[in-house]
Amino acid sequence: LGRMKPVIVVHGGAGRIFKEREEGCRAGVVRAALRGYRVLKQGGTAVDAVEEAVRSMEDDPHFNAGCGSVLNEKGEVEMDAIIMDGKKLDSGAVSAVKCIANPIKLARLVMEKTKHMLLTDHGAHLFAQAMGIPEIPGEKLITERSRERWKKNLEPDSNPEEFQKDLGTVGAVAIDSEGNVACATSTGGLSNKLIGRVGDTACIGSGGYADNHSGATSTTGHGESIMKVVLARLILYHMEQGMSPEVAADTALDYMKTRVGGLGGVIVVNKAGEWAARFSTKQMSWATVKDDELHYGIYAGERHVKSVDEALASESGG
Repeated sequence: LGRMKPVIVVHGGAGRIFKEREEGCRAGVVRAALRGYRVLKQGGTAVDAVEEAVRSMEDDPHFNAGCGSVLNEKGEVEMDAIIMDGKKLDSGAVSAVKCIANPIKLARLVMEKTKHMLLTDHGAHLFAQAMGIPEIPGEKLITERSRERWKKNLEPDSNPEEFQKDLGTVGAVAIDSEGNVACATSTGGLSNKLIGRVGDTACIGSGGYADNHSGATSTTGHGESIMKVVLARLILYHMEQGMSPEVAADTALDYMKTRVGGLGGVIVVNKAGEWAARFSTKQMSWATVKDDELHYGIYAGERHVKSVDEALASESGG
């Protein structure tokens, strides 16, 4: 019937984005948003669109998800991901998964092919095998940059906390023409984290939440802080109380900062198709497409606007 105008919003992580990586991060979120929007325009569901957008960023080494994930204390990649469908509150997640290119794809299979919501580590690995997901060598996910950072953090006088600021979880939220919302979030976690550490990303209500009755959100930032305030669900709660996406996001981020000293960022879409991308960190790469118009930025107050056609032309040309 197509009564709603489809909207997609994506983020490439809140934190500190180093100068030399800015262009790559901008291009990466723009590409992901355009891909997700194309899915929506072709009649795909919100779930299809957020999965496609997140997969695009998992494959992009600029982001801390999939290829380009940070390394744990042992120098390995362990990834978390979640996806949620706002229609019946179905969700699927995986945590501490290794050796697969696209954890978000596995999370969606958990949602659709099992009665469970979260599979971890070895069990997630067995499930991936059963679903025929190809395994890739762990080294394939490791970039030179991640290895360098891991080594730096091992030095006795290092301060891994300093590096945590450049976090780069990726996420997407969308509303499709049927008015269904969805969210997806994927991450490599914290650099030099303990083996088996699971952050907010895989946790429903923290790393993301989607409910057709209110909207959808995906979060990024300091995972332990996000979990303490159940950030994604908190934002939707504020919207249920009548706040706009922007005010709800700012109110929740502000609470997280004052209550537990945590910084982060969020993307939100409400059931009316209004969106927001807000952050309390220095930066967050984000992009959105609505009404065939692309908006994107990294710094507070920064917003570039292009028509989708113009953006696609420079995509294929670039």
